[in-house]
Amino acid sequence: MEIKKWWKEAIIYQVYPRSFQDSNGDGTGDLNGITQRLDYIKDLGANAIWICPMYKSPWSDYGYDISDYYKVSEAFGTNEDLYRLIAKAKEKGIRILLDLVINHTSDEHEWFQKALANPKSKYRDYYFFKKGANGKPPNNWRSYFGGSAWEPVPNEKNMFYLHAFTTKMPDLNWENEEMKQELYKMINWWVEKGVSGFRIDAIMNIKKTMLAGDAQKDGSDGLVAIDKYIINQPGIQDLLFDLKKNTFAKHDIMTVAEAAVPDDELENFIGNDGFFNMVFDFRAADIDVPETGEWFLPTNWTVNELRDALLTAQTSVQKMGWGATYFENHDQNRSINKYFSRNKEDISEVTKKMLATILLGFRGTPVIFEGEEIGMENIELASIDEYEDVATHNQYNNGLASKLDEKTVFDLVSYRSRDNSRTPMQWDASLHAGFSTATPWLPVNPNYKVINAEAAIQNKNSIYHHYKNLLSLRNHGTFKNVLIYGKTVPKFADLDNIMAYERVLNDQKVLYFANFQNKTMEFNPSDFTGNLLSNNYDELLIQDGKFIAQPYQAIVIDRNV
Repeated sequence: MEIKKWWKEAIIYQVYPRSFQDSNGDGTGDLNGITQRLDYIKDLGANAIWICPMYKSPWSDYGYDISDYYKVSEAFGTNEDLYRLIAKAKEKGIRILLDLVINHTSDEHEWFQKALANPKSKYRDYYFFKKGANGKPPNNWRSYFGGSAWEPVPNEKNMFYLHAFTTKMPDLNWENEEMKQELYKMINWWVEKGVSGFRIDAIMNIKKTMLAGDAQKDGSDGLVAIDKYIINQPGIQDLLFDLKKNTFAKHDIMTVAEAAVPDDELENFIGNDGFFNMVFDFRAADIDVPETGEWFLPTNWTVNELRDALLTAQTSVQKMGWGATYFENHDQNRSINKYFSRNKEDISEVTKKMLATILLGFRGTPVIFEGEEIGMENIELASIDEYEDVATHNQYNNGLASKLDEKTVFDLVSYRSRDNSRTPMQWDASLHAGFSTATPWLPVNPNYKVINAEAAIQNKNSIYHHYKNLLSLRNHGTFKNVLIYGKTVPKFADLDNIMAYERVLNDQKVLYFANFQNKTMEFNPSDFTGNLLSNNYDELLIQDGKFIAQPYQAIVIDRNV
């Protein structure tokens, strides 16, 4: 019997605050802008908002380098603005979730500054400071952003600090009990302020298997990828249990971990007594990125592989616990471009509605990223210099260093750039898409005059209303229990380019079906009998006793009739 929880019935709307709504005319989105748009989020059908980092930060990695966990960045407003947002959202039945970034801090955090200032300070052990040899780092780990994961400490010979990400993001030492208690205190403080949960960033990196000396290199730079030494290492589960015991378990909150967890370990992470309520699965979202992580190398994935990735995640997670389902977020390109990069002529309202149908029928808490619900697309900028994202620039430089053609590298890297999801929200057809009265920090996609929320709301056949109808189906009335708590059962798995599954609970069955290809397919109509609940075409086509699934058609059918 499935245990009912409020976070299983949540629909999360993810906000990248810098790009959502500017309330004060400085070209940057802010917390008051989110407050202004609460009715829009509520009307869509969402009842929780996940806000990307809005803490004080020097912004070397988009706010994931936090210099003060207790203070809102001036760019986004004040703590009082956040408290007001929490209160106003609560009035409308919407909960607020924050990003929790506790693998590292900014190098401008007070702890790190004190660690630099005094080698004998207790704060030295809050981080990883290690001696090198003859001016060389302690080992040859490569950071996620390229280059050595060890940075020389200023004015100290042969002393280095560890940073898995940028040099301005030193990793915290989770073996230090006092440091952990400081983090636990901060987490509980935010819950007391009214926060209903957290998306936990890079949490699988907190346990390090320290390496003395160099390992065998895996690249021409003489370095080795750090992930094999700091992701899901032995002993991490003890740290995660302690984190939960001292924070999450004390409150009725939602916890969503950014954690690629092997299927055989899922129960420990998301079971009834798991460390978190749910985790994100990366198999489908990263299908366009090779194992090496090099965006400039295409993966040549197939629809069948995408289908299998999605449905394997569904069936493996539901055996052990709960999941969070998504196609887009702040670290991804737009899903319509991801899944149609090789046949751009098929990017249309039909295919956007098809993706919505696939996503919003899955078991798990759905996460909709800002603009996804109106069909926002990748932006096409003219040169690499127009991109803000540091990862985009690193990938571009690495592609050039690999001696690939400059245009090929640019096309692939810009298509995968995280800036594609970070362009300002397209609210209407006015100047700057209604996002700001000033020039936005990142260009607005030129298609905003056609693709915008105002136009979508007015058009009852829009992608927006397709999302709204699917979300209403999930969270209201006859189908609520089966679509939230029912199992996912794959269907038509033997057919190429067909993505289909039933949601099943007791004697209720709801079929989600998508013909993920640009050609028709014939089916026996008996497999589709029932009440039609959703369709991205105007009608179901029956010819010569056959159901004709049209190109990219997606339907939802109540099979209980």
